[in-house]
Amino acid sequence: MSHLTTPTVISGSNGIALSDEFVSSEVTWKTRVADYMELSKAKIAVMVLITVAVGYLLGSRNEVDWFRLFHALFGIGLIAASSCALNQWYEISTDLLMPRTKDRPLPAGRIKPHEALVFAALTGIYGAVHLMLFVNMTTMLLTLCTLVMYVGIYTPLKRRTSFCTAIGAVPGAFPPVLGWAASGQPLGWDAFWLFSLMFLWQFPHFFAIAWMYREQYTQAGLWMLPNGIPKRYVTGFLAVTYAIILLPVSLLPQQFGMTGTLFFWTTLLFGLAYIAYSVRFLLNETRKTARALLFCSLFYLPVVLTTLTWNHLNLLNAYTVANLEQTGTEMQQ
Repeated sequence: MSHLTTPTVISGSNGIALSDEFVSSEVTWKTRVADYMELSKAKIAVMVLITVAVGYLLGSRNEVDWFRLFHALFGIGLIAASSCALNQWYEISTDLLMPRTKDRPLPAGRIKPHEALVFAALTGIYGAVHLMLFVNMTTMLLTLCTLVMYVGIYTPLKRRTSFCTAIGAVPGAFPPVLGWAASGQPLGWDAFWLFSLMFLWQFPHFFAIAWMYREQYTQAGLWMLPNGIPKRYVTGFLAVTYAIILLPVSLLPQQFGMTGTLFFWTTLLFGLAYIAYSVRFLLNETRKTARALLFCSLFYLPVVLTTLTWNHLNLLNAYTVANLEQTGTEMQQ
C-alpha cells in the first residue's frame, strides 16, 4: 500500500491556510534577495551614494536638478553593486578562510560564482548605459574607472603588498567626485578637495579595522596593514599622521567660498576629536581603542559632509536672494 504525504497546512496572519511549500518558497525568495543585497554590500553602498549626493549638491551652482541626481545615484549605485559582486567573486577562496567573511553568499554557496558574474555584468553594463544616457559621459567614464581600480588593481594587490591600502583609498575617494561630475561642473580644485578629504579620512578608519582583524587577514594571506602581529606603535603612528594631515585639508573649503564659519568650526572640532582618538589608539593599541577609533571615523564623516552641504546650500541661497534683490533694485531705477 502506497503512502501519500499530505502537505502541512499553516495558518497565515490573515486566517488563510498556507501550505508549507508556499511558506518555504516565500522564505527562499526573501533569503535570495537578502543574499544579493549582501553581494552588493548594500549598507556600504548607501554611504557611498550619500557622498555622491554631497558632491552633486556642492556642484549645483543654481537650482538643484533632482531628477538628474536620481539618475546619477541609480547608475552609480548599479556600478557599485557590480564592483562589489566582482570583488567577492574574486575573493571566494580568501573569504572562506576568515570567520568574518566565510558566511557571505559566495563562500557559503548560497550564490553560485556564475550567478555572481551574471549579476555583476548586468548591473555594470546597465549602470554605465544609464549614466551615459541620463547624466553625462564624464560621470560614466569616472565611475567605470573606479570599478577598474577597485576590482582590477586593489583587489589583486591585497594578496601581494600592504601598499594595497593606499591604492584602495583612491577608488574609495572617488564617489563625491562622481557626484560633482554628474552636476555638470568641470573637475577643478573643488573636486580635488572632495577627493582629498575622502582619501585622507579612510586611513585611520581602515587601520582600525585592519588592526582588529589582523590575524584573520594574515590567515587568509592578505597583505593588509598591519601585517600579522605588527611592531608596537606603527599602526597607531600611521593613523595619527593621516588624521593630522586631514585637519588642515578639511578646513580649505572656506578659502574656496564653498562654506562658512559653521562648517569651519564643526570640522575643526571633529577633526581634533579624530586626532585624539587616533592618539589614544597609538598610545594603547587594543581592540577597545581600535573600535573607538572606528566609531569616531564613522561619526566624523556624516557630520562633516552634512554640515558641508547644509552650509554650502545656505550660502548659495543667500547669494541667490541677494542677486534677485539687486536685480529688482536696478530695474526700479
